[in-house]
Amino acid sequence: MAVVYGGKVKRTLSFGSRETGLVLAATCLVAGTYGLVRLAYGLFLPDIQASLGLGAAAAGRISSGSSVAYCVAAGLGLLGARWPRALVVGALLTAATGSLGMALAPDLTVFVPAAVLSSAGAGLASPALVAVVARSVAPGRADRAQAVVNAGTGPGLVAAAALALVLLPGWRTGFAVSAAFTAAAGVAVLLLDRPVVPRPGREVAHEAAREVPRPGGTPSWRPLRTPAVAAALLGAASAVVWTYGRSHVVAQGAGDTASTLAWMTLGVGGTATVLTARPLSSLSPPRAWLLTLTGTAAAIAALGLGAGALPVALVACALFGWGFVAATSVLIGWAAGVAPQRTAAATAALFITLVLGQAAGSTVAGVVADHLGMSAAFVASAGVAVVGAGCGWPGSRRAGADGAPTAPPRMPHGETPRIQV
Repeated sequence: MAVVYGGKVKRTLSFGSRETGLVLAATCLVAGTYGLVRLAYGLFLPDIQASLGLGAAAAGRISSGSSVAYCVAAGLGLLGARWPRALVVGALLTAATGSLGMALAPDLTVFVPAAVLSSAGAGLASPALVAVVARSVAPGRADRAQAVVNAGTGPGLVAAAALALVLLPGWRTGFAVSAAFTAAAGVAVLLLDRPVVPRPGREVAHEAAREVPRPGGTPSWRPLRTPAVAAALLGAASAVVWTYGRSHVVAQGAGDTASTLAWMTLGVGGTATVLTARPLSSLSPPRAWLLTLTGTAAAIAALGLGAGALPVALVACALFGWGFVAATSVLIGWAAGVAPQRTAAATAALFITLVLGQAAGSTVAGVVADHLGMSAAFVASAGVAVVGAGCGWPGSRRAGADGAPTAPPRMPHGETPRIQV
């Protein structure tokens, strides 16, 4: 997971090819670890099921295990933020090795651990790239560079869908290509990572290291209760789309091309959040949360009930991509509003909670699908999203996070902090 902030470093370099190359390589690493590896499992799932005899419930358990691996890696990444190069190495090794293991797996005994391992790469990549960009890009451009890098998931989803259009049903080749791409991106980041010389008496540091506890003792985490519940509900509700979205569209009669295009529009919707970031930042986090979760709930319900009609599936996927990615950005603003002196740690806690919600949601959705059908699992997940939207209901005591301030934080240069899930 990644929060946008810039290191305090001396402005010694003009914007040049090295900085541009680093930002491009880091964006590709995010696209690889998230869009081409971690989230591509759901894209290739129908063909994986056909090849390996994987049922819906078992597929959900694999997704849950992958989410737990992501959380563990994200926690390790936060603890090891002082060693970003080691984290980059860990990210490219786990993502590439896991993806290649899936490509070569003869059966589920190899595929399952490889799939779980591959998700750890995303958890390690985000904190690593925050540090690398903060120390290697001049401070006047660091915020913009962070925003570009952390937007890599959307293009990664689009690239994965484009790859699927060419290769399906050859999902093994898809994961092999993803492994090679991710490894190459990681190596490029390591080669281009050259810290800018810091000002005398100052060091490039992470926001977490600069956070100061309140006078009189350890800061209270009580204000995070409401956003934490909201994050868990978003994770639980969204899991059905990330895990079973394309499978459900295929089951409703769409072919490989149509269902893959639906996945591509999901990535396009996520990328479109760049266009709505400024209007959303003018709202308080609870109100923005209500808006984005309402859109997410509508998209999940539409997919559950209308995936058989391709226009409905395309619009629903685009709306889901926008709603989910926008909601994750809202969570960061919410964390900054209720825990301004420990924003990095608070954001990390919220996003680990979100992914744990995904772990639970994947398993439950798989069980519901096996007993009541996939449409029922989607409708139930939409209901969970509606409950999650209630955390931002105007006038609710919960919306104010136990009396904590709700005004959205103002970031340098108008940037909104972003994080990947």
